[in-house]
Amino acid sequence: MRAYTSLWNADDWATRGGLVKIDWKSAPFIARLSKFRARACKWDGPVSASLCAAKTLANWWTSPVYSRLSDAKKGQLKWVRDNHMIYDYCKDTKRFNGQLPPECFKQQF
Repeated sequence: MRAYTSLWNADDWATRGGLVKIDWKSAPFIARLSKFRARACKWDGPVSASLCAAKTLANWWTSPVYSRLSDAKKGQLKWVRDNHMIYDYCKDTKRFNGQLPPECFKQQF
C-alpha cells in the first residue's frame, strides 16, 4: 500500500479568486509522512468488495463508530466548515459549468 499526497497549485478557484496570497519564497514545498501505518483492505478486484465490506473485527472500518458521525461530531464539523473552510467545490457551479460532481449529491455525514 502507498500513500500519495499533493500540494495545490494556487489556481484561482483555490485562492478565492486571488484573495488568499501564496508565499512562494518558502518553495519548494515538501511533505513527508512519518509513522504512517496503513490499515485497509487490499483490493483484488470485484470479490474484494464483499470481503472489504464484511462486518468483522479485522474490518474495523465497518464499525458504526467509523461510518457515521454522532450529533456532537456533526456540530463540530459544521463549526469548522463555517469558521475555517475557504472553498467548497460542491458549491462552485462556475467551475463545473453547473454540473457538479456526483459526490456532491451524496448525503453529508
